[in-house]
Amino acid sequence: MATRIVNLLVGPESDGMRLDAFLATGPDMPSRSACARLVEEGSVAINTCEATSKSEKVLLGDRVTCELKVEEKGAEVGLLAPNPEIPLDIRYEDEHLIVLSKQAGLVCHPSPGHVDDTLANALVAHCGYGNLGLLQGEDRPGIVHRLDMDTSGLMVAAKSDEVQKALQDLIRLRVLDRRYVVLVHGYVAHDKGTIVTGIARSTRDRLRMTVTDDPAARESITTYTTLERFEAGRRDEGYSLLECHLYTGRTHQIRVHMRHTGHPVVGDQLYGRGDDGTNHGLRRQFLHSWHIAFDHPVTGEPIERADRLPDDLLAILEGLKETSMGRTEAGERICPQLGASW
Repeated sequence: MATRIVNLLVGPESDGMRLDAFLATGPDMPSRSACARLVEEGSVAINTCEATSKSEKVLLGDRVTCELKVEEKGAEVGLLAPNPEIPLDIRYEDEHLIVLSKQAGLVCHPSPGHVDDTLANALVAHCGYGNLGLLQGEDRPGIVHRLDMDTSGLMVAAKSDEVQKALQDLIRLRVLDRRYVVLVHGYVAHDKGTIVTGIARSTRDRLRMTVTDDPAARESITTYTTLERFEAGRRDEGYSLLECHLYTGRTHQIRVHMRHTGHPVVGDQLYGRGDDGTNHGLRRQFLHSWHIAFDHPVTGEPIERADRLPDDLLAILEGLKETSMGRTEAGERICPQLGASW
């Protein structure tokens, strides 16, 4: 099977329709029930953000993208072009899987505006298209889970359908341990905490996700541990460095949860505070997937990797070090592993 990308624009006659009903009105689209399954499979996006519910409403001007599987007419139809120009920072590799560190600015798989400049294209160049798992779709070879374009750090890629499914099962069972380092605005008082909310797409801004009690929202769980706090200055309210542990993997989850708690991520252009002078010139969110741990789904070997912060994020912490209020016990253990030199 190959994948065909269908792009639909919501016109006045479709404003307010359910997503599955709207999809079914598109040219050469399957039945409404089949369109509902496409949404559940993660094959539908609204304004480049993955749709989370078949019942959510589309609004006038929304651009809806759907990845539709079609019969191949030739061996190369639907296959991604390899891009050997994109560097892969590989931290572990065997015949079954890859653990790599994704650079900020790299999109994980093709989407509007990104055709052959994605992580998926780089994986095809490294492994060959036929040597990657395709359960996520033929334009997402190897992809097990995603990081936002401007989020950096550790990810896992699979070299077969079987391993891809096994890794996704580990994520669903919450035993694939993913930890992120994030710098947020303000003083986080608690050393540890848990955030449990529903998350769904915002009805006011289709590019954003939001915390909501809507029945269609998906449960989202994030725990955090405070590593270090920084004093407030004349133009800011201080900062806190946190480690966040994902128990679920919703779109923009950490960024949405931090905004919900009143501590938006530094540099976040979508959920943050804009260019108010408190982002220290950072143009992307201070969010890095620093640690990953799981049991190899084939060999049973424990796989654990840690990744220091990229230079742009380290530079922010270097600039704040004179205002440090001290590290917590967890910070004393983790910060040296991140490349912090103070």
